This record gives sequence, C-alpha cells and structure tokens, in this order.
Amino acid sequence: MKKYITISREYGSGGRLIGKIVAEQLGYAFYDKEIIDMAAEESGLSADFIKKTEQNLSSGWLYNLLLGTSYAGTSAGGVSQPVGQAIVPLADQIFNAERKIILGLTKEPCVIVGRCADYILSTSDQIDNKDLLNVFIYADIEAKLKRIEEIYKETEACAKKTIIQIDKRRANHYNTFTENIWGDRKNYDMMINSTSAGIEATAKWIVELAKA
Repeated sequence: MKKYITISREYGSGGRLIGKIVAEQLGYAFYDKEIIDMAAEESGLSADFIKKTEQNLSSGWLYNLLLGTSYAGTSAGGVSQPVGQAIVPLADQIFNAERKIILGLTKEPCVIVGRCADYILSTSDQIDNKDLLNVFIYADIEAKLKRIEEIYKETEACAKKTIIQIDKRRANHYNTFTENIWGDRKNYDMMINSTSAGIEATAKWIVELAKA
C-alpha cells in the first residue's frame, strides 16, 4: 500500500479533482492550495503573495549554489544578488518553505497535488520510495478547453491561452527547482490521460495501483 501519492498535472486535466477523489477513497489527507497558507506561516510572506507568485518566479539560486556554479539569482524586484551574499531570492524562499511543509505532511498518509512534491519526496532520505506513488495526469486539448470554459466561463480563445501559459509556468518552475523535466515519463510511476475514461475512472485506477 502506498502511503504518499503525488499528483502532477496539466492545467485543465482535472488533476486536482482526481487527487481529491483518490484521497477520499483511501481515507488519506489531501493537500493542494492548503500548502500556500502553511508556507506563508513558515516563510513570513503573505499567503496572497505566494498564491500570485509561486510559479511566476523562478530562480534556482540555492540549487545552483549547491552545484558550485556562479549563478546569481534575482529577487522579485529584479535586483541581482551575488551568490556570496546571504540574500535568498523570494522564489527560493517560497520553494524552500513549501518543501519543508511537504516533507512535514508525510507524518500521515496523504495525497499532494503539484508543487514539485514528486521530486521533493523521491529525493528525500525521510521517505522510502516503496511508499511513494508519483502520478502525472494529462488530457486531450478539447477536454481541457471544455473544462476551463465551463468552470471559469472563458471563451475558447482565452481558455487556450490560459492553458498554454499556466503549463509553461509549471514546467519552467519544475525544471528550475528540480533535476528532472516536467512531464517526462521517467519521473512518474503512472502517466494517465484523464480524457480516456473520465475523472472517476482515472481516480479509481490510481487507487487500485496504490493498493497493489
């Protein structure tokens, strides 16, 4: 039985809803946007600020520092900070706060949506990878457009633009803060097209794999 399930997803694929159903069926805790409030308390930044900027800022300053490069991150104000200075860019502060929160959530079985949780847990010595199930959910563009149009009342043109922009930001954020590539099959135990069987059946397959 897998204790920890991470859900990475394309925007509009229904990944958050699927993750919530999986958590309910397994009796696990569910975390998505709740992590923002926890990270706000941890970092001292406002929850509203984190919500607006967590995937719009990319730095990787700490990651590059660990690699021994001369990379200098930038703060949200666009001011470059030399690596030698003890000033951590806001992007890194947010990521590190969320990382600490995510690791702390593993005190109980849980489902975590997004925020590089798959990478954070799979590279932590606190977690036995046998207890971890990493899932990536994608969907046909037509299904994603329909879902966004219905939920957010956007036109098809606006929905398409939103999908492209948000997925680009998610990929950029993930690729910056991890050693992996967002959506690369090598990073996940299961990749599933939610259009194929629908939300309920997709959740059911994940639950069955978690129990296997």
